[in-house]
Order: sequence, then C-alpha cells, then structure tokens
Amino acid sequence: MKFTEHDIKGVWLIEPVRYGDARGYFCETFRQDDFDKAVGRHVEFIQDNESFSTYGVVRGLHYQQGPYSQAKLVRVSLGEVLDVAVDLRRSSPTFGRYMAVVLSADRGNQLFVPRGFAHGFAVLSETAQFQYKVDNLYHPEAEVSIRYDDPAIGVDWQIAPEQRLLSPKDLKGISFATAPLFD
Repeated sequence: MKFTEHDIKGVWLIEPVRYGDARGYFCETFRQDDFDKAVGRHVEFIQDNESFSTYGVVRGLHYQQGPYSQAKLVRVSLGEVLDVAVDLRRSSPTFGRYMAVVLSADRGNQLFVPRGFAHGFAVLSETAQFQYKVDNLYHPEAEVSIRYDDPAIGVDWQIAPEQRLLSPKDLKGISFATAPLFD
C-alpha cells in the first residue's frame, strides 16, 4: 500500500496495490503493521461500519467529543463519494480547514481521519456503499453534527444544493462557531 500524508497533518490517503488479471484483482485493504509504520503510531480499530446511499446524499459533518472521539479509516466498496474531513484541533496550524478527496471503488483508495476531526461525505455516483473502521464505540450522547453547509468551513460538496439529500439530524447541525473543539 502507498501512504501519503495530506497537508493537514494526521490525515492519510491510502492507495492499495492491486494485482489483477483477466479474472479480476486482489489487494490488501488493511494490514495493521504497515498502517502503524506509515502513520507512526498504533490505532486499534474495534468496529467496522457500512452505509449504503444514493446519489446526492450528504452525510455529516459528524464527530464524537471527549473520551468518545473516534479515528476512522474509510473506503468505498461500490460507487464514488467526495469524502471530507474538517480539522477541529485548536492547536493545529490547519485548524478550521477542510480537505476533500474522491474515494471510489474503482481506485480502492482510502482515507485515515484521526481523532480531532469532523467527517462527512457526499455520494457522487448513482449509489455508493461506504465502509469504515473506527477505534472507539459509538456513544450517542457524545455525538456532534456541524452543519454541512456552514459558511465558516465552506465545503464544496460537488452536488447542486437542490439535489442534496440530508437527514433531519444533519439539517439541524450546529454552527462551527459553537461546536465543541479539540485541543
């Protein structure tokens, strides 16, 4: 696998090496020792999650606060999404900035989003199956949703506003200015 750290420190783009022939391909999608060596620390993933969505769905910007925060390793096994991570670490030189990358099943690329970030994605293909590993269990009382269209962040979701499909929870997200942050 090829690991490339984003200019927002701690966020890593991971590209698998695929071995293919006329039958298809094989690749490793996760290997703990390579991951630990590349990112420079051990992250113990304890749960795998999956969602299925249609074109225009925007999920996020979500995170868990305090001791319930989560690091995520995300990938797409069907379709294509725009994946977004927002730096919520006050001490970071990139505090308040977001990064976005297209993740697709065709490329098999992945994104590691460490603790201290809000995360979301928008479905760019007809449908998408999104999978992610987390290093902490979900605690609903610790969940925070920042409004997906907060102008202080300014995410370009690459989906026309009238085509965006959002949950009631995401429509009620709080502003970046009032969001609990990380040190």
